[in-house]
Amino acid sequence: MRSLPLPLALTARLTPVAVLACAGWALTSGPAAPPAAAHRPASQEKPAGSSSAAPSSTAAAKVYASAPAPCSSVPAGTVKSLVPGAKTAGKEIPSTDTALRRTCSWNALQGYDYRWLDVSFEISDSAPEAKREYEQRVGEKSGGGAVPGLGDSAYSVVDLTTEDRQQTREGVVMVRAANALVIVTFNGSDFETKKAPSTDEINKGAIKAAKAAVGALGSGQPS
Repeated sequence: MRSLPLPLALTARLTPVAVLACAGWALTSGPAAPPAAAHRPASQEKPAGSSSAAPSSTAAAKVYASAPAPCSSVPAGTVKSLVPGAKTAGKEIPSTDTALRRTCSWNALQGYDYRWLDVSFEISDSAPEAKREYEQRVGEKSGGGAVPGLGDSAYSVVDLTTEDRQQTREGVVMVRAANALVIVTFNGSDFETKKAPSTDEINKGAIKAAKAAVGALGSGQPS
């Protein structure tokens, strides 16, 4: 078997990337001033030291407290089918805060076929914050479409790139579930034919991994 070098774009992907921790978000509100005590019935007066603050809507919206273990979020059988020849245990990417973001990668070159799979979890302080982040990222990825029945909202897009006549097709699926974001990246190349896998293969593979990853979010729920 002849040995072929990986294209520069794919080689660059093998370099660990810096992972940013999600920024915190706090919601504050100023309650209207109560009427003067002299005009309030004695039965409605609150004892000294009692609090009139309402329960935090941010806390109520935080369904998931932390990111699940990413390398066990996709079943071994799914990993084998999407990334033939890869170690099913995967490799977790170092994170500055594993409670907020965790990522696992699988990649392998079997014969002349190369496949790469990333699964990332990002935990926000609230569902509204996660929704804003999701909408911003979807806005940056044109040409895709919604994935019905996955999380609260999901979006899938597939792109084809060519470098030195070598094609690479990459699919990205972004899912928001309550205050969590799940981002799956799946790509592939054939170094013998220089062709990329079909759009259907890449898109379906990315969605399959995303469904498994969303199902793993339950392990990050508050006890």
